[in-house]
Amino acid sequence: MENETLPPALKTSKHAIGRYGTMRVLTEVVGEMELTRGDRVLCKTERGLEIVDILSCALPAMFNYHTEPLKKADSIRKAGPEDLQKEEQVRAMRRRDYDRGVELIIQHQLDMQLIDVERLVHGERVVFYFVSEKRVDFRELVKGMAREFQSRIELRQVGIRDEAKLLADYGDCGKPVCCNTHMAVMPPVSMRMAKIQKSTLDPNKISGRCGRLKCCLRFEQDVYEEHLKELPPIGTRVVTDKGQGKVLAQEILARRLLIEFEDGRRLPVTEAEILTRLK
Repeated sequence: MENETLPPALKTSKHAIGRYGTMRVLTEVVGEMELTRGDRVLCKTERGLEIVDILSCALPAMFNYHTEPLKKADSIRKAGPEDLQKEEQVRAMRRRDYDRGVELIIQHQLDMQLIDVERLVHGERVVFYFVSEKRVDFRELVKGMAREFQSRIELRQVGIRDEAKLLADYGDCGKPVCCNTHMAVMPPVSMRMAKIQKSTLDPNKISGRCGRLKCCLRFEQDVYEEHLKELPPIGTRVVTDKGQGKVLAQEILARRLLIEFEDGRRLPVTEAEILTRLK
């Protein structure tokens, strides 16, 4: 949606929702500056000075979608040419930082795999993301990295799903992976969800780029759960205008049931056609 189509009250605000960093962290941007969607703003976050991409003006209803409060970032100024130039310089150093980080890990003989490197735009901190199957004592490595990079070092161990968020590009659907676009947190996903939604149970077909169950199985689960509460469970005896029978199967989203009647007929019946539920 372009800003021209928004109501005037939603076009600009001193209170906005933004996103920053390699992990695309959502943040609540506050300050005295008027902000609008698409702005790139230099903000003070908990990590230091960072360029935050403004996603929208902040409305009270937006915070109802987050189980935990968003961390705040104080807006300082719109990102100028000097800030954007530094951002490009930082990106250009990424490959060199990664290669040197790998060399230092090998020198310290640590069982960890470096995934990505992130420099804050004004150089206050360098963040190294890594995976490991066990806890790693990296205190000496941090000291070596601090000497090498002349900056504050943060080593962050991430899980396999965060690794996909950092490195994956497109999912099986042909679109960019959800974890690297709109998702703020990784939702819990279970095989039960796949069964309820009647997805294939072949792990190769319901697993994402991270090798875990696809997050999109969670997106519609609330709707399935709500419909399940309203539909007669499998095995329930019901009365319809076609006679009395037992529920054999459910088409949850279509809100239809397969009924086996007492005379042996098996017919699809809509929820609206159910007159009475029997024990």
